[in-house]
Amino acid sequence: MERTLSIIKPDATARNITGLINSMIEAAGLRIIAQRRIFLTQQQAEEFYAEHKDKSFFSGMIQQMISGPVVVQVLEGEDAIATYRKIMGSTNPAVAEEGTIRKTYALSIGQNSVHGSDSPEAARREISFFFNHTEIVG
Repeated sequence: MERTLSIIKPDATARNITGLINSMIEAAGLRIIAQRRIFLTQQQAEEFYAEHKDKSFFSGMIQQMISGPVVVQVLEGEDAIATYRKIMGSTNPAVAEEGTIRKTYALSIGQNSVHGSDSPEAARREISFFFNHTEIVG
């Protein structure tokens, strides 16, 4: 079994579609084994996305991530990282596959509703950023 981090972003929590997104996650065979609704501080968001600090979209992404609550969660399942990335869809909802979270719910490239880890190393780092081992119930 593999684990990955999922973030339901402020654009989705503001529209009260967290449950709809989680239904898609669970329908894909992934289990939600830890979950918390939080407000990210600017410092937390900058630290979490530090690898992108030199990119042109960094400031806008940080402002988006601190604009409202997010739902951070740990997902578990067979090939959880690849499975979640597939059901998330392309960052650009205009070209995302039909039936993916972003095609269904994203408003734009910047307001794309969800984040997911892109590798096992990133998943370990990202999960430990938000959760300690006692908060993950698998």
